[in-house]
Amino acid sequence: MPAPSHAPTPEFVAIYSAMMLDGVAREMETTKKVLAAVPDGKHDHRPDPHARTAWELAWHIADADVDFLDSIADMKFTMAEKVRADKPKNIADLVAWYDREMKRGIARVRAMSPAQLATPVDFAGMFNLPAAFYLGFLNNHSIHHRGELATYLRPMGSKVPQIYGGSYDEPFQMPGQKTSAA
Repeated sequence: MPAPSHAPTPEFVAIYSAMMLDGVAREMETTKKVLAAVPDGKHDHRPDPHARTAWELAWHIADADVDFLDSIADMKFTMAEKVRADKPKNIADLVAWYDREMKRGIARVRAMSPAQLATPVDFAGMFNLPAAFYLGFLNNHSIHHRGELATYLRPMGSKVPQIYGGSYDEPFQMPGQKTSAA
């Protein structure tokens, strides 16, 4: 009797990848709302001298999300910082760039074969996981930093959009529910 294999099957990884990419696409829409709420005149805001500025954090979220998708599709992670000639200069352009590049990156990963998705890929010598499993890292990393950026919004004079439910600024409403007059 052969020893049991603990490696995920290509079929499992294909299903996992499809599920995670659907989640990443949904999270992307929420991330775009948080990015769009950063006021252009407040790029330099930082809540602490050791924190990133609002612009640095917004760019880190967008750039890292896209880089994760491209690295998965390339089946190779390079830890060197990329210089992007098309780096946006303002929030509106950043949101448009993020939308376009995330959709492109998601399509690249969706086009991977089950065998490619199941292929172990080295991540800086720390992990050697099937390519698709890095979608979980992408999702968690993005959500972590998006939450961080959301805490910057009110101190910058902006409003906090709904994320996983209503916020003070954008209360949860049931479909068809009318807003009360203020």
